[in-house]
Amino acid sequence: MAARKKSKKKTKEKKKSGKAGKKRWSGRVTRESNALDLKKGVFSQSSPKKIAASLKRSAEHSHRRKSSPYRSAMSMLTFYINRAGDSLSDRRRRILEKAKDELRAQFGRD
Repeated sequence: MAARKKSKKKTKEKKKSGKAGKKRWSGRVTRESNALDLKKGVFSQSSPKKIAASLKRSAEHSHRRKSSPYRSAMSMLTFYINRAGDSLSDRRRRILEKAKDELRAQFGRD
């Protein structure tokens, strides 16, 4: 018997350009998280205290989260920092890292 070659079909994926190509699943998670209803623009605030307070308020008022309010808030902040990656400026990264410290303090977890 002769061995048959398997033909591989090449599928071409359309490259998205412009604004449509900028949509990411991680952005959808921060907007539509099933655990927290985040205030719009929470991660773009300039004060670490305000960011932490907003995350804490959202976590404590959420009835859909599966974990403790502290854990949910910290997870969302860490998720945002990790997914933003290199696109975060050094200044913004410092603010968000300070927001983690502030979140620990507001929950009494020093």
